[in-house]
Amino acid sequence: MPEEGVQLSPKSHIMTYEEVYDIAKTFVDNGVTKIRLTGGEPFVRKDIPVILEKLASLPVELSITSNAVIINRFIDVLKANQIKKINVSLDSLDKDKFTHITRRNQFDKVYNNILLLVKEGFTVKVNAVLMKDFNEDEIIDFIELTKDLPVSIRFIEFMPFDGNKWDLSKMVAYKEILEKVNQHFPKGTVERLQDAPNDTAKNYKIKGYRGSFAIISSVTNPFCDSCNRLRLTANGHLKNCLFSATESDLLTALRAKKPIEPIIQKAIQAKLKMRGGMDTLEKLQQPDLHLKNRSMITIGG
Repeated sequence: MPEEGVQLSPKSHIMTYEEVYDIAKTFVDNGVTKIRLTGGEPFVRKDIPVILEKLASLPVELSITSNAVIINRFIDVLKANQIKKINVSLDSLDKDKFTHITRRNQFDKVYNNILLLVKEGFTVKVNAVLMKDFNEDEIIDFIELTKDLPVSIRFIEFMPFDGNKWDLSKMVAYKEILEKVNQHFPKGTVERLQDAPNDTAKNYKIKGYRGSFAIISSVTNPFCDSCNRLRLTANGHLKNCLFSATESDLLTALRAKKPIEPIIQKAIQAKLKMRGGMDTLEKLQQPDLHLKNRSMITIGG
């Protein structure tokens, strides 16, 4: 979170729960089988129980990504709507680093809520974006969480977005992560797991540990050829790729009672082959190519 915060959108620019449902239903009618609610933070919406109930009525697998600060208040709501998979964003196990990143001193709440989610039977994944000279020294600490906890730690390569001062030198690459892991754990104990179809992560575990870990290598080893994900922002814009600098406005058409399928179809057909057109590391290092993309804070994790 930037120190100065972010520009908040007027409520009228944000989808209502009815509009969330209407757009989601259009996608489901056209073959989408999974929906994940992400942030900002989904649970700050006062109508989140209604949104979950409406989406749960669709024939989809419903999941959610949260910062887990107040998720403990919604355990019954999650269970009532058959939500079993929770992703928690947590970039550091160090309280001071956590406070620096989030501008909030709430590490204990988040950590205890992760334990609560596990206890309540949810499938929990913990997402950590790695950065050099900040949290790369915590890779092993994160993996050690999986010794006794049945969670999946997912290390994510630092990606370029507007305002995040991205630089290739700050990124901890897939190869570097594995090197650190293999140097620490005895030979033969790091197991490669079978990835799910269209998975964004390369999955591993330490032999004998309850949980697992994974690496999402969007920058150095992208999964664009098998990616089947689309992202709908809170103001009803469709992004055909997380790296994409362009968006397609579905909400304006919906409010004007116009069909949104043609807009969706055009956006999907315009999807570029790799990383929103930044198909080389050289292009990724050209700020003018990724500064047009809104910040990750305003896209949603």
